[in-house]
Amino acid sequence: MALKYLNINYEIEHEGDPRKTPKGKLPYIKVSGTELADSELILEYLDEISQGGLYGKLTPGEKAIGTAFARLAEDHLYWMGVASRWLDDDWFPHIVSGFFGFLPGLIRGFVSRSAQKEVKQTYHLQGLGRHTLDEQKGFARRDLQAITDIVSQHQYIVGDRLTVYDFIVAGTLSSFIFNEPPTWISDLANDYPSLKEYVDRIEKDVGVSGR
Repeated sequence: MALKYLNINYEIEHEGDPRKTPKGKLPYIKVSGTELADSELILEYLDEISQGGLYGKLTPGEKAIGTAFARLAEDHLYWMGVASRWLDDDWFPHIVSGFFGFLPGLIRGFVSRSAQKEVKQTYHLQGLGRHTLDEQKGFARRDLQAITDIVSQHQYIVGDRLTVYDFIVAGTLSSFIFNEPPTWISDLANDYPSLKEYVDRIEKDVGVSGR
C-alpha cells in the first residue's frame, strides 16, 4: 500500500521460507541489490527516499496516535493472529499444507510440529501465550474495540485523512477479516462491521488490497 501510495514501481516475490530472509522473517525488500527487512524500517526508508512522503506532513500529535495504534496492531493483535493459526489444533492443518505441503509425509509432520513448538515458545516469551484462550480473546476484543472507536469517530486512524498508519492497521485487520477459512480472531474481527468498512475504505483510497 505504501509503495502504491508513493507511486514507486515494485514487483512482488513470494518467499515460502522466512528463514531465507535477512532477519528470518517477512516482509523485506530488495533495492538495487540491498536487502532491507522489517515493516517499520522499510516504511522509514520509503519516507526518506520520497522526501517525507509518508511521515513528513504529519503533526506530532498525529504521529503519537498513529504510532500507538501501529504498535497495537503489529505488536499485540498480530501475535494473537499468529496464535489463532499456528496454535489452534483445528486450524493447524492449514498451516501444515500451506507452509510444509512440499515435504514428504513423515518429514512434513516432524518439521511442522517442530515449527509449531517454536511459535508456541515465542508466543509464551512475548507474554500473551501465558494467558488462557478466553483471556486472549478478551485482549483481542479490547484492541478491536479501540480501533473501532477511533475509525468510527473519524474516517482514519489519525483523523480525517489517509496516512501511513492506515496501511499498517488496515493491513493487519485484512489478514483477520478475510482469512479463509476463518480463525477465532477472524470471528472476533467480523463482529465489528465498521472494521470491514474501514478496511474497504483504505483499499478504495489506495487502489490496492491488503487482503
